[in-house]
Amino acid sequence: MSVPSFTLIELRSELEGAESRPLQRAAKRGVDLLLAALGLLVLSPLLLVVALLVRLTSRGPVLFRQTRVGQHGRVFTMLKFRSMDENAEGLRALLERSNERQGPVFKMVRDPRVTPLGRLLRKYSIDELPQLLNVLSGEMSLVGPRPPLPAEVAHYEEWQLRRLSVPPGLTCLWQVDANRCEMTFDQWVRLDLAYIEGWHLGRDLLLIARTVPAVVLGRGQC
Repeated sequence: MSVPSFTLIELRSELEGAESRPLQRAAKRGVDLLLAALGLLVLSPLLLVVALLVRLTSRGPVLFRQTRVGQHGRVFTMLKFRSMDENAEGLRALLERSNERQGPVFKMVRDPRVTPLGRLLRKYSIDELPQLLNVLSGEMSLVGPRPPLPAEVAHYEEWQLRRLSVPPGLTCLWQVDANRCEMTFDQWVRLDLAYIEGWHLGRDLLLIARTVPAVVLGRGQC
């Protein structure tokens, strides 16, 4: 399924946040590099243990690689610790009727494809940690709208495409919102747009600080 292509000219009217301030943009990238590298260094023992547990407790690769849509519609390979059965992607079509979210996004609280270890990894967002490598490569940022699937973007309304005007992130306003599990997809997108339009580096640092307790307390997954 094709993904809409974007250029800076097409999106210039929407880019009033990170894209319009080169120095702030450079500072954001510097913070991403510093914190992502530090995170990988500090968390390396945990990452090794998790990789070993994934390998020992279920069949399939340690890392799950999935095509996602990034800034301006560019696709990239997002990394996660595998938290589902090996054939999870093939089973998704069978579960579409059980989707618990409206709009072009798929969510199930009790997804039968998730492994016992995967439930623990998801509860504390540990499965997302390999995305620190995506941050180092520049495909993602620490803070920004979560990267959607190409099939989801193909069903976006025009106004929803604005969430692709900045790099996708590991965390976002939705991630730290107390009511995120009850939000509609449109409400989720509006939060992303509010982040884009009001972006500044201090807000990124605040969101990172708010994400840490949400993850440690197991509130990072719906």
